[in-house]
Amino acid sequence: MSPEKLTMMANQIATFFKTQPGADGAERLAAHLNDFWEPRMRAQFFAHVDAGGVGLDPLVLEAAQFVRRPAEA
Repeated sequence: MSPEKLTMMANQIATFFKTQPGADGAERLAAHLNDFWEPRMRAQFFAHVDAGGVGLDPLVLEAAQFVRRPAEA
C-alpha cells in the first residue's frame, strides 16, 4: 500500500479519536491500529514514520510510540 493511502487512513482514524472525550486519544488510536492493521500494514506505517512521516496528523505521530512494531522478517 502506498504511503499516501496509509497516511490518509491513519489521519481519518485520528480525526475520529480527536472527537472522543479523554486525553488518551493517541493510546486509543494505537490500539485500533494494533487490533485492525495487519503486521504488513504496520511495517509500512513504520517505514513511513521512520522516513519522516510526511503528511501524518500529529496525533498519529504521537500514537506511533504505542503501536506494536512487527518483527523483522
